[in-house]
Amino acid sequence: MDLENLMTQVKSNQEVLIRRLKACRVAVIGDVMLDHYVSGNADRLSPEAPIQVLEVKNEFQVPGGAANVAMKALELGSKVEIVGLIGKDQASEDLQRQLAVHAELLNSLVVDSGRSTTLKTRYIAHNQQLLRVDREHREPPSGEPLERLILAAQKAVAEADVVILEDYGKGVLGPEVISAALAAAKQKGIPVVVDPCGRDYRRYAGSTVLTPNLKEASLASEQPISDLNSLEAAAKTLLKQTGAALAITREAEGISLFQQESASEHVLHTHLPTVPVTVYDVTGAGDAVAASLALALASGISLPDACSLANIAGRSIVRQLGVGTISISHLLTEVKNEHDLLPEKIMDFQSAQKRVQEVRNTGGRIVFTNGCFDILHYGHAYLLQFARNQGDFLVLGINSDASVQRLKGPTRPYVEENQRAYMLSLYPFVDMVVIFDEDTPVNLISAIKPEILVKGGDYTPDTTVGREIVETYGGKVAICPRLEGLSTTEIAHKINSVSR
Repeated sequence: MDLENLMTQVKSNQEVLIRRLKACRVAVIGDVMLDHYVSGNADRLSPEAPIQVLEVKNEFQVPGGAANVAMKALELGSKVEIVGLIGKDQASEDLQRQLAVHAELLNSLVVDSGRSTTLKTRYIAHNQQLLRVDREHREPPSGEPLERLILAAQKAVAEADVVILEDYGKGVLGPEVISAALAAAKQKGIPVVVDPCGRDYRRYAGSTVLTPNLKEASLASEQPISDLNSLEAAAKTLLKQTGAALAITREAEGISLFQQESASEHVLHTHLPTVPVTVYDVTGAGDAVAASLALALASGISLPDACSLANIAGRSIVRQLGVGTISISHLLTEVKNEHDLLPEKIMDFQSAQKRVQEVRNTGGRIVFTNGCFDILHYGHAYLLQFARNQGDFLVLGINSDASVQRLKGPTRPYVEENQRAYMLSLYPFVDMVVIFDEDTPVNLISAIKPEILVKGGDYTPDTTVGREIVETYGGKVAICPRLEGLSTTEIAHKINSVSR
């Protein structure tokens, strides 16, 4: 199968997943807010202080927090019941007026006259936020408001196909409300998606999947996350606390899904890469991820495929200013945009030379590494991330099918060259993929003249092909530490032994 046909097939598979999303009933429980936007021009400094003056041109309000998650589920075609706390103030009136225009949304918000409705005001000029001002009440409810909140949560879950717990740390999702919602969901046998907050994830035990970002996962696990090893360590800590799957969002690198294998302590790690795009505003991206993930699970889509759809949803939102909008049409358009973009990473020698020179003209350092990359595994991802960290632009050379056969034997490769190139282009830390037909990448190295040449721990600088070339113009060799027990050959041997 050639590259164009392969990409058409992958695009078709993603479109099939998107069209499988059903119009279901969603219970959204959590911290609702009102987002207030004030935008205009900021072209001068104040004579009173060294600050910008915003000349207001536009002002509007939209539902935020858990209310924005509810809106995202609505936009994807579902019926939604929203449960949360509001005060008895102007912000609550404005928020409820915003929600009332949607016939498919059931408002089960509980009024607590002793608290204020969370209001976030963002001041924006030239598509950039200048300042955010928050008015909020963080203390958890008690007494009658808490009792009414618990009853509303139980009722909403009893009518739902899927539950989203949206925790912004404003007090709504205390232990009583979470426990009531999880018990009702367990009784009905429906999935629960949690957008978590804070340091203690044990209160979410019994949910289906949690969607923290890297910062949140680091905070909750009390472990710094700097690479894949520390990410896995943090995930294992959180898995032990909750028993729920973890879909850790990693911005431009996509989503890392961690699941505990039943009847064993083995943790399954599936990375769902995304395509880096121009980011206008990250506001609401996490809400879109939670909503699309929940709808996918309610539609019977597997968790890895649901995370893949969530990647598409989040990417669609960050292209827009503010919380953005999303729909089935948005997702399908995003898939088209993705597959229009990816082939640009796969280049021939001449195009690679031109692109590398463009990067070098802007001061970028070129990194090069190469290999067969026949069956992709963790060791490959580790090597490529290491390589990308050595410079500014990673060129990856991969052996053609004919080259692999000469090096590995007539039964190899297991995966043909265009498919290998396409899969490697999905990694956000790979900037370019070039297929070479020779036994070594010497000609390719000579053509692009990388500043840094990277090889895996099986090699030394002296045994690295191309070392003499890069050293003639002041380049250097970097050796990536070896991860023991990871190779395509060993994976193939394991598969063969199991089949026997």
